[in-house]
Amino acid sequence: MTPLRAAPPPLSASAPHHAAVSSSAPPLLFAKPYHPKAAASCSLTATAATSSRKAFLSCPDHSPAAGRSLAPARSAPASSPALISAVQDLYEFICSGPLVDRIGYSREKIAESIDRWLWCGSQVSRLFRLDELRLSDAEKSRIYHFYIPVFLWCEDQVAEHRSKYNQGSEIPPLVIGVSAPQGSGKTTLVFALDYLFRVSGRNSATLSIDDFYLTAAEQGKLRESNPGNALLEFRGNAGSHDLQFSVETLESLIKLTKEGMKMKLPRYDKSAFGGRGDRADPSVWPEVEGPTEVVLFEGWMLGFKPLPNEVVKAVDPQLEVVNKNLYAYYDAWDRFIESWIVIKIKEPNCVFQWRLQAEVAMRADGKAGMSDEEVMDFVSRYLPAYHAYLPTLYKEGPNGAKKDHLLVIDIDEERTPITGS
Repeated sequence: MTPLRAAPPPLSASAPHHAAVSSSAPPLLFAKPYHPKAAASCSLTATAATSSRKAFLSCPDHSPAAGRSLAPARSAPASSPALISAVQDLYEFICSGPLVDRIGYSREKIAESIDRWLWCGSQVSRLFRLDELRLSDAEKSRIYHFYIPVFLWCEDQVAEHRSKYNQGSEIPPLVIGVSAPQGSGKTTLVFALDYLFRVSGRNSATLSIDDFYLTAAEQGKLRESNPGNALLEFRGNAGSHDLQFSVETLESLIKLTKEGMKMKLPRYDKSAFGGRGDRADPSVWPEVEGPTEVVLFEGWMLGFKPLPNEVVKAVDPQLEVVNKNLYAYYDAWDRFIESWIVIKIKEPNCVFQWRLQAEVAMRADGKAGMSDEEVMDFVSRYLPAYHAYLPTLYKEGPNGAKKDHLLVIDIDEERTPITGS
């Protein structure tokens, strides 16, 4: 079991800042893998929750279709009306979520799988050090309307992927891409998904496109070869990643199909060289062991497609070289990704507001943070790419993405999933 690490960021926070060296695995608490027959570990206590669920499912309004009931009424032990009411209230709240239709869950399917929702809710609450009996509305929404629905969709994607292989075959992990703007909560989402996979008994690994930034020396060369181009002065845009290194890493990771196989995952130190960053020393890279079943690969520009030159020039002439660099990114990243999660924002300028909020919070905690002017300068180096490439990403989806393997999540200014257009 992975040793307990420092407490993760609070649930209500934006995507956490990358530490000098980020870890690929969240702290594993003392949790057991999910088993459908014994999964009533939830906020209502194990025995009481199971019995109230059985009684809940026996009610005419919530029982599954004939022949598919998981618990006939006559087998349900006596339950407290308060417990039954609590589960029923949570059931109605889950059904009201904006993602249930997108992940293919009907009211009936939610009723049949209510144990699983409760178990996941308990695990996520423990992960974020929340009192599962006293969740705020925002916390409850984040857990049951966001993290759990996305996890269940990912689980279905993994199950479908693995079903294509014969029993006994070496099955490569499913690579799930998570494309979302900075500050939108993608890192925290991946953190929660990775944890849920692990406590469910699936071996998972996480990577960020940030892990593949050029070394400090190579960044210097990129800057020198593009004098005056603010978009390539620092890391971030297409051209500032070591694509060959990323391909080698992904190819090795998807071959991690046997027990005993191990590899280290690269990490980037953003604090090095006064914040310009450098690749972290391999001695501190986290290690992952096979067989790996799922890889969560996240990034702010995953799935961006190069556009006609005149289109990007109209947004910002400095994007021309970035757009040219982007052609190589499909072969480096997108071709490895079989399932996609795209977090959709209404307006790219939200990125500035989210980053500003994070920096203000850091300064309030007595930590070094960027000034408002520095935040604007930092975000301005990404906004042209957002304005140029997000409309096509939202309209067409990422390169190679299939409809049944693409989950688009619309969020509002508070990073809360909403019913999209």
